[in-house]
Amino acid sequence: MNNMKTVYRPEGTCSKLIELEMDGDIVKSVRFQGGCHGNLQGIARLVEGMRAADVVSRLEGIRCGMKPTSCPDQLACALREIVAGM
Repeated sequence: MNNMKTVYRPEGTCSKLIELEMDGDIVKSVRFQGGCHGNLQGIARLVEGMRAADVVSRLEGIRCGMKPTSCPDQLACALREIVAGM
C-alpha cells in the first residue's frame, strides 16, 4: 500500500481547501472545506474507490455558473498534480 495524504488549495471556487487521501492511484477519501457542503459531500463519496484518472476524466472542465472552474474541476486539478508527482 502506498497511502498518501495531500492538501490542495483550489483557485476560483467557494471551497478553500481539498484534503485527499490516496492509496496509490486510488482515491481513498476526499474532504472539502467551504463550498456547497451537501453537493461536495456527494462528490467526495462518489469518487471514493475510483482511480484518479477516471475521476479526472469525469470532472475536469466542469464550470460553476460564469466561473471558468468549479469545485469538481479543482478536484480534477488536484488529482492531476498528485498523479504527475507519482
